[in-house]
Amino acid sequence: RNAIIMAAGMSSRFAPLSLETPKALLNVKDEIMIERQIGQLREAGIDEIVIVVGYLKEKFEYLKEKYHVILVENPYYKQMNNFSTLYVAREYLKNTWICSADNYFTENVFMEESENAFYASEYADGATEEWCIKTDNTGKIIGVQIGGENAWVMKGHVFFNEKFSTQLLPYLEEAFQKKELWDEYWENLYMAHMDEMEMYIRKYDAGIIEEFDSIDELREFDVKYKECTGSKVLREISEKLNCPEGKMTQMKPVKSNGEVIGFDFFCDGKKYEYSYTSGLKTR
Repeated sequence: RNAIIMAAGMSSRFAPLSLETPKALLNVKDEIMIERQIGQLREAGIDEIVIVVGYLKEKFEYLKEKYHVILVENPYYKQMNNFSTLYVAREYLKNTWICSADNYFTENVFMEESENAFYASEYADGATEEWCIKTDNTGKIIGVQIGGENAWVMKGHVFFNEKFSTQLLPYLEEAFQKKELWDEYWENLYMAHMDEMEMYIRKYDAGIIEEFDSIDELREFDVKYKECTGSKVLREISEKLNCPEGKMTQMKPVKSNGEVIGFDFFCDGKKYEYSYTSGLKTR
């Protein structure tokens, strides 16, 4: 068995932190997120760990010497969706853990053995915009829809067995060749061929798989980010507005032609926009 950690994306929802540091390299509760994940994989006996990089790829170079991991570059991360990360690492697909570099696992989820391909899942009470899973009575996934309520949702890591990897490979190659498929997630490719590709649900209790979709969510998990995020941009704004960083909330990226050029945020009830080129202004 081996593991592929997907770390090529820009994590635009984490602007401005992601301007300076890839989300996977943030220090959460005194550990670098991707280093924690590498340690958990190694504890589970996974020696071959492939990290696919793209955005700020040079920031990950130290991991090769420190942990003897394999770095693979995804030069297509701006033009294509996450299927391209598996495409560039396709030679490593076998009995493979597929991981997101910015997941934080409070328990070591890699200790469990499985012969079947599976997708990790957590139960969502009430309405949700997540990808909701429908299964048969054996736990095999027979349907996925975006949005629902009171449902098990896709969250966290995935395990491909060798059969699943072999079946997915031609669809990765097809998507790479067809520009109309460049916006697809690898999950979309699987869903389009679900009738021939077996994947099961693996259910986890709440609190084991953490995904931080915003800086506000990260602050709830690790309180040090309420006082200081380590961002030079936020420190500059804090000094200019004479307010602590913790009062800057609801940060959302501002994009132009697909590139993040700044971010919006609220402070003391006022909305501001910060441009990486022209600075701060009130909205």
